[in-house]
Amino acid sequence: MLPTSGGRPPHSPVKIAVVGGGSTYTPELIDGFARLRDVLPVDELVLIDPATERLELIGALARRIFARQGHPGTVTWTDDLDAGLDGADAVLLQLRVGGQAARDQDETWPLECGCVGQETTGAGGLAKALRTVPVVLDIAERVRRRCPDAWIVDFTNPVGIVTRALLTHGHKAVGLCNVAIGFQRKFAGLLGVAPERVELEHVGLNHLTWERAVRVDGEDVLPRLLAEHGDAVAADIRMPRALLDHLGVVPSYYLRYYYRHDAVVAELRTKPSRAAEVAALERELLGLYADPALAEKPALLSRRGGAFYSEAAVALTSSLLAGGGGADSDAGGGLRDGDGAGGEGWGAEGKLVGDVQVVNTLNNGTLPFLPDDAVIEVPAAVGSRGASPLPLRPLAPLFAGLVANVTAYEHLALDAALKGGRDRVFTALLAHPLIGQIDHADRLADALIAHNREHLTWA
Repeated sequence: MLPTSGGRPPHSPVKIAVVGGGSTYTPELIDGFARLRDVLPVDELVLIDPATERLELIGALARRIFARQGHPGTVTWTDDLDAGLDGADAVLLQLRVGGQAARDQDETWPLECGCVGQETTGAGGLAKALRTVPVVLDIAERVRRRCPDAWIVDFTNPVGIVTRALLTHGHKAVGLCNVAIGFQRKFAGLLGVAPERVELEHVGLNHLTWERAVRVDGEDVLPRLLAEHGDAVAADIRMPRALLDHLGVVPSYYLRYYYRHDAVVAELRTKPSRAAEVAALERELLGLYADPALAEKPALLSRRGGAFYSEAAVALTSSLLAGGGGADSDAGGGLRDGDGAGGEGWGAEGKLVGDVQVVNTLNNGTLPFLPDDAVIEVPAAVGSRGASPLPLRPLAPLFAGLVANVTAYEHLALDAALKGGRDRVFTALLAHPLIGQIDHADRLADALIAHNREHLTWA
């Protein structure tokens, strides 16, 4: 749910830095900041990226978008990370170490072992984590030096592992994914209601979540949603309608890699990788961005992925820059008892302590079968002190077992990313529920290192 107004008084200028600002997806983010300036009044937006040629194109388009929508803020861009970070109030991370070329490898070489190839799941996801975590932590240390009060909003995949790295190193960070807001908008459309009336009981890990309730004005309408629109929902997540009826919940699209692993592998072997598709889209988009007459995000951008990221990013950033409570407030552990459906977070005196949004943050006892330092993706009260997960109903064994397994893998994946070494890579692969066989883990470990050697300082 979007806050109704920005959290800072008019006399406090807001500077947002976007690391990875040269991404072809950045115009979606710019469009959100321009449209939602009453939610988050940005005075300065700086795009940071080493790819200067792309950055020039996207920076110029960003200025035109701001101008067309009458936004008074300034847009600048730079390839100097430290200079761009100076004075920032929030830093958004949306980088891709190795670019689409590395992603293409992540999505292809695991298939040789009969394992899914995907940028956040399985062996490909581990490869991305190993490349990404050291770079993100270096950026975060620079944030700590140049703008120590700034919040880091991480949209960089794999979000769960990257956010856990940031939080365990003491950084002010919250992870963000667009799956929840995508479901909210999808369900609102099917039900014929305004999105802000829809609240989700969204629970799990990043890219491993289920919608256990869909509430409209407080009433759970998930049974009716499945009865009346089950076919449309099933088609959207590319899983059988019968599974939804059996589970009584809506799994995220990413659960198909677990529930239909072998079928997905067979499918992926017959077509180009998603990275190849995105690379082709990016070439088209960059051609469009070069047009000086273009002053809005083009329709083609919707095929790039990440729908509604801008709305989610604006809402989260606004809440973090507000003056309310949050993870470290006195009321952080005393939220009003509920069933985790979203709504409001409440302190001991019955006062709202933060805007409720679905984020990636520390478990801290929310799911009692996980360690406190695990990062979960759930509704949380978000304020200037961070994110406090709302209380949740117990998770059924079918879901809890998979969550516990993948959490253990993520712990080992982070260990491998921080310390390096083939043995740690092998152990993480062996722990992953989609791999879990000695021969596969052994072969995949060698392939991962071979394909990523230039990004692994220890290899």
